[in-house]
Amino acid sequence: MPKETKDQEFRVGLSPSSVRVLVEQGHSVFVESNAGTGSGFTDAEYTQAGALIVSHAKEVWDRELVVKVKEPLSSEYDFLQKGKLLFTYLHLAANRRLTEQLLDSGVSAIAYETVELPDRRLPLLTPMSIIAGRLSVQFGSRYLERQQGGRGVLLGGVPGVRPGRVVILGGGMVGTEAARMAIGMGAQVTILDVNVDRLSYLETIFGSRVELLYSNSSHIEELVPQADLLIGSVLIPGRKAPTLVSRDLVKQMRSGSVIVDVAVDQGGCIETLHPTSHTEPTYVDEGVVHYGVPNMPGAVPWTATQALNNSTLPYVIKLANYGMTALDRDSALAKGLNVQNHHLIHPAVQEVFPDLTSDQ
Repeated sequence: MPKETKDQEFRVGLSPSSVRVLVEQGHSVFVESNAGTGSGFTDAEYTQAGALIVSHAKEVWDRELVVKVKEPLSSEYDFLQKGKLLFTYLHLAANRRLTEQLLDSGVSAIAYETVELPDRRLPLLTPMSIIAGRLSVQFGSRYLERQQGGRGVLLGGVPGVRPGRVVILGGGMVGTEAARMAIGMGAQVTILDVNVDRLSYLETIFGSRVELLYSNSSHIEELVPQADLLIGSVLIPGRKAPTLVSRDLVKQMRSGSVIVDVAVDQGGCIETLHPTSHTEPTYVDEGVVHYGVPNMPGAVPWTATQALNNSTLPYVIKLANYGMTALDRDSALAKGLNVQNHHLIHPAVQEVFPDLTSDQ
């Protein structure tokens, strides 16, 4: 387990309790020194759990199975070697360079976000989606403050002053959790989604507290200019998110409004939004504050690491016990395979990069 290298990414692939489970099953777990510090886990805790602490990332990457949180960055590309098995978030549809590096290296790479159960649920994306959805409103509310460049709108309003308006594109897990937070703050909330059954389900949760609308161009064009906080939460597994909000539509938003796109690591659904970082999380375009941090849950690593491990550990155990044959035993895990032996495996990623699959 290496220390994460992405800007202010303090989550970690394995908690001490996860390490203990693996060690109890007879595995050797190598942890890079200070990897868990940002999540509140000390080297001493990992050692007590049975881990072997190593000083350099290369000593971790030299092992058979590497468990991370975020995709390898350019500084880690040299560690990608044939015969290694990498288990982490990848989001390849929005990252051609990483896709090419994984293919060139010959590494086998399984992406958390494409592990898919028979009922189409994404069990390793769900815990981070819950956190990101809740944080989207928390951060959005903050950047609406005047001192942060926003309009100076209090989402909950006060008696005699209308509450802020939150428009959420996508009613999946992220959108649902964003709505929970926004309602709790007292905001006026609208969710748009193309799945009528999902909208019906959301009505059973929220009743009349949320306006639920079918997502089409007319409704988007009507609602986006009215939003104090616009949240993009559109996900198509393995594929780039579709652009639903054009630059021309962003221009119609009030100056100091805020956009948070949780799907930015899959390309985002808002034309003017591009990835940012925890160090520089926002920028202003067309007078609107844009927040595009792709690893939002990294802001709450103590919570996020444990939530992620609760879901990933059963799959890590299978990979540790059986290697690649674990994919024959678990169809959900098999769907997570993105790259293997210089070949692009996942169908959705193949569609995004057809030229990288033409020789297969």
